[in-house]
Amino acid sequence: MATSPYPTHVSRPAGGAVRPVHWWQRTWVRYGAPSALLALSGLVILALVREQTGTEGFLVGLGLAVLPVPLLIAAFRWLDRVEPGPWRNLVFAFAWGACAAALIAIVANSFATRWIATATADPAGADTLGATVIAPVVEESAKAAAVLLVFLFRRRDFTGILDGVVIAGVTATGFAFTENILYLGTAFGTDQLTGGSGIASVTAATFFVRIVMSPFAHPLFTVLTGIGFGISALAAERQRARRVLLPLSGLLLAMGMHALWNGSSTLGEYGFFAVYAAFMVPAFGVLTWLAVWTRQRELRTVRAELPAYVVAGWLTPVEPYALGLMRARRIARQYARRHGGKAAARAVAEYEAYATSLAFLRYRGRLGRAREDFVTRERELLQELWHRRAAARPALEYAARATAPPVPVAVPTWAGYGYGYGYGANPYRM
Repeated sequence: MATSPYPTHVSRPAGGAVRPVHWWQRTWVRYGAPSALLALSGLVILALVREQTGTEGFLVGLGLAVLPVPLLIAAFRWLDRVEPGPWRNLVFAFAWGACAAALIAIVANSFATRWIATATADPAGADTLGATVIAPVVEESAKAAAVLLVFLFRRRDFTGILDGVVIAGVTATGFAFTENILYLGTAFGTDQLTGGSGIASVTAATFFVRIVMSPFAHPLFTVLTGIGFGISALAAERQRARRVLLPLSGLLLAMGMHALWNGSSTLGEYGFFAVYAAFMVPAFGVLTWLAVWTRQRELRTVRAELPAYVVAGWLTPVEPYALGLMRARRIARQYARRHGGKAAARAVAEYEAYATSLAFLRYRGRLGRAREDFVTRERELLQELWHRRAAARPALEYAARATAPPVPVAVPTWAGYGYGYGYGANPYRM
């Protein structure tokens, strides 16, 4: 097997010493404790929401609130297709947002609002202050905790901006899901008391504002925090101030935009629509462009970094091109499925993911931002590629041929033909 290239300045543990495994790093602690915490939070939040909305209101809210969830999850998963993270990270992020973050927000917001109302004897002012100041701080901090946990404990899966965007967006999607159940269920209960129905009902108005107009609101806020963590992940280990200040800056921006959104209802009759048109839609467009641009940049990184492994003999010459093009990746998986079944298609998908991780690892190493486990991680990724090469290489070679740009062929001009009819200058003109 060929040797692999890697930067010589990467530090390695002296003497190959094995670090001891602490109790919090054990598998049953890392998976059991968060699962138990989220399950308990889910049961408590379920009871609280059902208490406020009633059983019928809860079911109506649940049925309406779930509608945008598949679309949002699919959008974030599409962004993550270049280097897809494990599903368990997304499940954790969604569960944290829907259960733990929502529970923290309900308890903290209610407590703070009641305390302010008691201290100031101004319930209306307390509600306004709670919505515009307390809620953004509490909710964005609670959602940011999920991004922080993945950043700290699943560091290998958190390598750049898109990882931060995806984890933050899925967390906020879960949070918005629970919050929408509460708002829609409460609106349905109000209609039951007042006899409202149809388009003029409170339920219809709430559905239009929260599900139709602004399903992206919470993800948009929290994605700013995710971008901060993503840029921090790209920084070198020695840049500790930058690694701390960037996530905090993203969190503060998320709180500010959230406060502006919540405070739009206090800006007059058309304040909400003014903020929506002037800030929310442009911000959504800019962040969408940034996410897509980052996705394309990651593909360019794959095409630029993997040729080093072609020279070393780990990859075939066509693989960097095929792995750096999403259409070629899709064709490779389809080819593998046709000729080898689901197992072959899964092997090709895993090969693509490992190769992408390898490209990003080398990119960070070349910039001097690699961690001390660079050599170990590189060896692991190369071994994973080697085990799947039998299924992946034929599929990627086929995909490279299928997506290669056409090469123009010079056609000789024969005497008596072509020029008399205006064809000689361009043999492809029709």
